[in-house]
Amino acid sequence: MRPPLAPLEGRIDRFDVTIGTAVEFLRGTWPELQEVRFEIGALPLSPDPTGIPRWQIDREGRRIILFRIPIERLLPPGHDDAMHRRIAIESAVFRAAAEYVGKDPWEFGPDQG
Repeated sequence: MRPPLAPLEGRIDRFDVTIGTAVEFLRGTWPELQEVRFEIGALPLSPDPTGIPRWQIDREGRRIILFRIPIERLLPPGHDDAMHRRIAIESAVFRAAAEYVGKDPWEFGPDQG
């Protein structure tokens, strides 16, 4: 018999779980996102003239790629703790999904359909 698996403790594991939870909520709220794949990438492949992108939208491929390193590492000074990282991750998921469907992120609420 194997020993029990260790709990998710790493930053990457927490990032994945936070993304999954936010995506699950959004898919339950907006049918437009049911068939959209949410993927995680480390860094964007190309620079963006407006800064370092946190996500990339691929409408033809029906996918949203969220970039872990910029989302987690480019927090304002004094905000690099677990709570602020989670807020930054969830915010990136909501803003990327809103961009994908052409809505404002504040419209992703149970009473906003």
